[in-house]
Amino acid sequence: MKKLSMLLSALLSAGAGVAEYRPAPENLKAREWFQDAKFGLFVHWGVYSVLEDGEWVLHNKKITLEEYEKLPARFNPVNYNPAEWVSMARGAGMKYITITSKHHDGFAMFDSKVADWDIVDRTPYKKDPLKMLADECRKQGVKLFFYHSQLDWHNPDYFPRGRTGQYTGRPEKGEWYRYLDFMDSQLRELLTNYGEIGGIWFDGWWDKPKADWRLEKTYGMIHQLQPQTLVGANHHQAPFEGEDFQMFEKDLPGQNTAGFNAEARIGNLPLETCETVNNSWGYNAKDKKFKSAKELIHYLARAAGHNANFLLNVGPRPDGTIQPEFVERLKEVGAWLAKYGESIYGTRGGPIPPRDWGVTTRKGTRVYLHLLKLEDEVLAFPKFGAVKSASLLKDGSKVEILENQMGYMLRVPMDARDPIDTVLVLQTQ
Repeated sequence: MKKLSMLLSALLSAGAGVAEYRPAPENLKAREWFQDAKFGLFVHWGVYSVLEDGEWVLHNKKITLEEYEKLPARFNPVNYNPAEWVSMARGAGMKYITITSKHHDGFAMFDSKVADWDIVDRTPYKKDPLKMLADECRKQGVKLFFYHSQLDWHNPDYFPRGRTGQYTGRPEKGEWYRYLDFMDSQLRELLTNYGEIGGIWFDGWWDKPKADWRLEKTYGMIHQLQPQTLVGANHHQAPFEGEDFQMFEKDLPGQNTAGFNAEARIGNLPLETCETVNNSWGYNAKDKKFKSAKELIHYLARAAGHNANFLLNVGPRPDGTIQPEFVERLKEVGAWLAKYGESIYGTRGGPIPPRDWGVTTRKGTRVYLHLLKLEDEVLAFPKFGAVKSASLLKDGSKVEILENQMGYMLRVPMDARDPIDTVLVLQTQ
């Protein structure tokens, strides 16, 4: 018996019994598409928008569920127009939309049959906005991803409590695995009733990092139902087994200015970074700190230079409209991409690591230099291969380039600069 116990222990410590995830061919193809797409729309929308104070208002204001459950009666997005939303995303040059199917408050923004805490059963709207959006995305050729919170401040079986949502007045008991069964049931609904889904964007693992989340079972179910669906999780860690892309919240890969990504070692999966137009994810009427279109374009270019996608967030108002400041900035970013999209779409991170002056991207034999912060007329950079020519992307005019033993030197006259991003094309052999 002792030898058998030692053998079992050795097998378990070696990871025996845990199946290695092998992505299907459809999944690998979807990953390549994802990396080519480069730009997506993030949408944080839920019953919390009624309070106009962001998506964390239940936790931040210590609202009890008894009071919070009165909100759905006031949530009636009669001006929601999914065709306008998708057209807006397309006009901005975005290739996919990631929308909150369920945030931390547990409120489902779809017609769930496993619970009535959802938009169809609890609000006067009585419609399924995600079904409408899924249909419109297919019509306009935009892929649809679902953000889904693993954390749930409403469900009593989310127990023991995690780091957040301590003041809701839920009973001090519950069955954790019954909650996971519930979560998987809602995911099954999303992957069964809404057509082809581009990906599931998980969030909330960090609330209970030591819990048994049964990720292998949940991820396996997703890939079984729709093999091409990309699974990612905003857990701020290196990628877990079964995941298909890695995201970074409010930071470029490898950076930690926001404090979320201290342990987020960059893995080998496709990358994505997400950011907000102002400072809020969900609708916040008081948040007027809007980033300029130039700042957003710089972030898009830097994301591409870091070999990552950019998922840019808007928080719709409770009536279903998107505030004009968001709409205007998306139009401006789209106008820039209409001219310079060649240097973003379908590229990978370039041969020169990101610098203070800008970044590089690469597509085939063409290397794109994004000069975002170059104060001098001359730019020096190390050799990375034979460069045949250099030109401005905007009009094809030649740029003077000199090669020496140290590397290359480019002369970019001030009058040739773009006020947002001077994009150069280096033709290599």
